[in-house]
Amino acid sequence: MFTGIIQSIGRICILESRGIDSRLCIEAIGFSLEQVGLGDSIAVNGVCLTVVDVNGNRFSADVSRESLSRTTLQEMTIDSQVNLEKALTPSTPIGGHFVSGHVDGVACVKSKKPDGRSVRFQIEAPDNLAKYIAEKGSICVDGISLTVNKVNGSGFDVNIVPHTLTVTTLGATLPGQRVNLEVDLLARYIERLMLGERAAIPNVSVSRDNLHRAGFL
Repeated sequence: MFTGIIQSIGRICILESRGIDSRLCIEAIGFSLEQVGLGDSIAVNGVCLTVVDVNGNRFSADVSRESLSRTTLQEMTIDSQVNLEKALTPSTPIGGHFVSGHVDGVACVKSKKPDGRSVRFQIEAPDNLAKYIAEKGSICVDGISLTVNKVNGSGFDVNIVPHTLTVTTLGATLPGQRVNLEVDLLARYIERLMLGERAAIPNVSVSRDNLHRAGFL
């Protein structure tokens, strides 16, 4: 588990293709790895990865075919910058919201405009994730816990304050760029619970008829 509060920006220094999988080596700039051991979790642009090697200020992690197919990690190159966050501990302040590090899909930044001292991003989510995104709700973009300011269909706006622009990769993110999205955990579980006993039936989704059968209508 993570909080979506980015602790450092890292740099990809080695990319190794291992059949259908990959291994990343990331230089953790300004990010202490002293207490990080093999098997620990680190969120890389919002993707929960398992540490397989630590060497000074660098760590390595394997990326499965599943993670490559569902996230922007497949688009990373040498020197790409990534957001880093260590796993949540009992003493970690929860300044964001609960984030699992399991990316739900990839979105596209449509625009980036000044808004006072902040910058307003308009992001287009995949259609299948639009139902989970609510105004003033929480959303995780490239591992960053953000508040949704506005929703319009599958598009949504977020305002990024100067501090977040400085300490995350959003400062360098441009329109047209793809970003990892993780929707709020509660929204996913509520949808599943609303199916009731019909959740055991393959390929059943939430519909008015199914809600009626489950006793919600």
